[in-house]
Amino acid sequence: MLIKLGGSVITDKSRLRTFRKDNVSRLAGEIARAGKEVVLVHGAGSYGHVVADRFQLQRGFFEDRQLEGIGEVMQDVRDLNAKVMKTLRSKGVNGASIPPSVAAELDNGVLVGLSLRAFERYLELGMTPVTFGDVALDRSRKFGICSGDQLMERLAEHFRPESVIFCTDVDGVFSSDPNTHPDARLIEKVDRSALDLLPIRSKYVDVTGSIHGKIECMLRMSSNCGNCIVINGNVKGRLESALKGKKVRGSTIVGG
Repeated sequence: MLIKLGGSVITDKSRLRTFRKDNVSRLAGEIARAGKEVVLVHGAGSYGHVVADRFQLQRGFFEDRQLEGIGEVMQDVRDLNAKVMKTLRSKGVNGASIPPSVAAELDNGVLVGLSLRAFERYLELGMTPVTFGDVALDRSRKFGICSGDQLMERLAEHFRPESVIFCTDVDGVFSSDPNTHPDARLIEKVDRSALDLLPIRSKYVDVTGSIHGKIECMLRMSSNCGNCIVINGNVKGRLESALKGKKVRGSTIVGG
């Protein structure tokens, strides 16, 4: 099973560096109870996007001042990852942290290399590999942002998991932002034609791209897994049910 815990689920994206401990604790418990072999990716949320955007790290190197930003973002996302790892351990999930800054390589912002053997070896030990959005070296731009979605796509391509589960702060993919549009419609089966229905902007800073780019990534991933779904990670029991193969409210990605 390949799981993405979105930044909006594990942090309060409206408040800088705010960890949602209770939420992560519940999700960790659901992962533990499901008893599945899992690779876990988590977003940066309010620990990474704001600072990365301020220094424009997603554009690559253009001034020395950005080096300060690299250090700040790396420290922030590691602080967040440490909190996630501690919470997983408290629920009996033995995690192994794999930072993209040392395991990944970009070229023009595109993930072109990832140390997959590390993931394999920790899985062989019976541990849960955990990686996250981070700064990584870039062949053309010197550095850039390696997003959780890029990591998900590469991991799905390599491991071809039984299920890929994206946990967000809403029930799935909607025709517009359900937080501001009460008439927003849940798209239960998302294919390429659904992209025209999606909202253009996000209400929070996200240096890893628009919702369109995220759905494009999911559409590509859907050919490398048995099932690709987007669910609400804020709803108690939903992740556990999805891991156990039960039908849950959400969106199924059917791109292929």
